Amino acid sequence: MSTVALFAQLKIRLLAGNLRGDLQRKLGFIFTMVIATGLAALGFFLMSLLRLAPPGIAASLVIVLFAFFLFSWMIVPLLAFGLDDTLDPAKLSLFPLRTRRLAVGMFTASVTGVWPAAMLIVTFGALVALPASAGGVLLGVPAVLLQFALCVVTSRLITTSLSSALRTRRGRDVLAVAALLVVVLAQLPNLVINRGFGDPVAMLHQMAAVLRWTPPGMAAHAIADGGLIGLAELAFLALLVAALAWLWIKALSRALVTPDVSTQAASVRRETGLVDRLVPDGPLAAVVTKELKYIRRDPRFRVGWFSAIVITLVLSFSLGNTAEGGPGPGVPIAITTLGALMIAIQSGNAFGIDGRSLWMNAVTFGSERGLATDLAGRHLASALIAVPLLAVIAVGTGVFTGHPASILPAMLAGWGALGIGLGVGSVASVVLPYTVPERMNAFSGAAPGQGGQAFASSIGAMLSIALLSLPFMVPLLFGFLWVCVVAPFYGLLAEALGRRLGARIGFARMPELVAAVSKPT
Repeated sequence: MSTVALFAQLKIRLLAGNLRGDLQRKLGFIFTMVIATGLAALGFFLMSLLRLAPPGIAASLVIVLFAFFLFSWMIVPLLAFGLDDTLDPAKLSLFPLRTRRLAVGMFTASVTGVWPAAMLIVTFGALVALPASAGGVLLGVPAVLLQFALCVVTSRLITTSLSSALRTRRGRDVLAVAALLVVVLAQLPNLVINRGFGDPVAMLHQMAAVLRWTPPGMAAHAIADGGLIGLAELAFLALLVAALAWLWIKALSRALVTPDVSTQAASVRRETGLVDRLVPDGPLAAVVTKELKYIRRDPRFRVGWFSAIVITLVLSFSLGNTAEGGPGPGVPIAITTLGALMIAIQSGNAFGIDGRSLWMNAVTFGSERGLATDLAGRHLASALIAVPLLAVIAVGTGVFTGHPASILPAMLAGWGALGIGLGVGSVASVVLPYTVPERMNAFSGAAPGQGGQAFASSIGAMLSIALLSLPFMVPLLFGFLWVCVVAPFYGLLAEALGRRLGARIGFARMPELVAAVSKPT
């Protein structure tokens, strides 16, 4: 059996294995199939509709879309590293295959699946949108295939070259921050247009003029040209794909014999003792210290924290001066409260990060008071970071929206919403707990079979926080700023009541709680 057929069958069997799981996994696989099929049909249809647009606009749009496809293939596999074992060459190092045959097999695995097929179908829509002659159609087929091959080979080259670094904690931290920067950069065109800095059509043509000389731009131009220039562009594109494939094989050869730096011993760093100065020695200080270490070491925590501040600041910049007269004074309050919601939602599964080690804490809980102390330590650790962070968000939103007088009310409202969120998170953590996978990826979710539970926990917590925030949010949005003085105390009361309720429920069902966060991943 050839390498291509072998790896294709392995990938298909891996995908079909989802149908032999539990009901939730089957439903998730079917949902993914339906979404991929729908997006493929819709994308092909929308790409084909560009045939009705003026040729210049159609060509510019396809050039930008082809460049976006390449950029997506460069970024998305990095975010899936640690979730998809076929992306890590170390997982395939024991296969009795030479490097070139292994590269062919990995390429086959990359193009086998519903999402690569959906992307290829959407790309083929350019054969309807762009050709102005029969030559364009003839060149269009190899142009689309070369564009697809360029995306796959470039993606594999990047993931293989960075595989060793992505296994380390520092590499995962860099990836998490880079992903957030990508989200911010993706919003720049929308922000610029909303702020009225340029004509969208002119910006499209300017962007396409720059991307025209990139490999995706050459592929799109070859379809529109259909002549000797297009043929020369395809020849260059084919040579580039071959060169990238050669570099990928070299990187794969090096990755297969490079020691895994993630297994090397790490240096031990002595703690500064800051918590010891702020909190008396005891169980509370121990929990605070442990949680701060989790926040510092686990990239999944940093993704949540950075997302809160980045998204809120992007929203405030986007809403600033977008309408006539600018946004109202209540916008900074609403955005800061949204930031508090995003931070507090991380406490909705407080025990999931502990995993199987939670039993060591559980045996020390002799009463509800012990569990309440544990929750208090987790909340205090979060507050040590969230309180100044919300102050930064309030200042940023107040400045960007042009309402500096709303900074203090926004800050106090955010602190109140944070307290509510921590209280709600205490209850959600013991009512709907789930396992956090022990993976090397900052974007991993729940363990297999617990996705619906995690979704219900997040949605329920968000709705509860929003509902409990209404008593002080509604008066603030209507201009009764004196209510902001009450908001932090209201938040403290909600946190205390939620913590006590969570401790009462959690202590009564501690065995179920430990089992729920200890599922195999």
